[in-house]
Amino acid sequence: MSKKKKPDTNAGFESVENALTRTEKYIEENQKSLSIIILAIVVVVGGYLGYKKLYLEPADMEAHAAMYVAEQYFDVDSFYLALMGDGANFGMLDIIDEYGITPAANLAHYYAGICYLRTGQYEDAIEHLKDFDTDDILVASIALGDIGDCYAELGDHKKALAYYLKAGQRKQNSFTSPIFLKKAGIIYEAMEDFEKALEIYEAIQREYPESDIAAEMDKYIGALRVKMM
Repeated sequence: MSKKKKPDTNAGFESVENALTRTEKYIEENQKSLSIIILAIVVVVGGYLGYKKLYLEPADMEAHAAMYVAEQYFDVDSFYLALMGDGANFGMLDIIDEYGITPAANLAHYYAGICYLRTGQYEDAIEHLKDFDTDDILVASIALGDIGDCYAELGDHKKALAYYLKAGQRKQNSFTSPIFLKKAGIIYEAMEDFEKALEIYEAIQREYPESDIAAEMDKYIGALRVKMM
């Protein structure tokens, strides 16, 4: 019988030692460059934290205070004053111009988009709604649906449909999803794609049976089947 050959543990230790030696040599040779990189990272991180704490947060608080009156105008459907201001107080466009990088200005884009939508200035509405960004599931879906409304008003069925589907399928929920899927179904009907419309209406009934929209679908499906005869 042949004897089993014992593993050469010394060779393993030598490999590790050689690797450590190469690493140490690399660090020694590049110490200056590595120090500069580490210093740059510290400066960038420290600068960002300082910028956020000393400038961005106070500016955001100031912006929210400045947009208070505009929000009050918005709440009572005085969209022009909410958008443009009243001469003594900022409107949403002023907030965007003065505090453009703050979360408050981001919110002002949404307000401005809705103001333009409600006053029939759909292209301006689209511009501001596209500039708005949020992690809130419901608000994000509503903003996408609002863009769909703008395109629908402009007669661009393909883009309206795309945004309604995005709004309906983004983080699906029983509140916003059936609303915008129903609008997608109506657009499919307008485009005379009755099969797709039927699929949408049946999906609403199947996936969101407890929603108010689902309760309406029998009527929509019945009318659609007449069109399909």
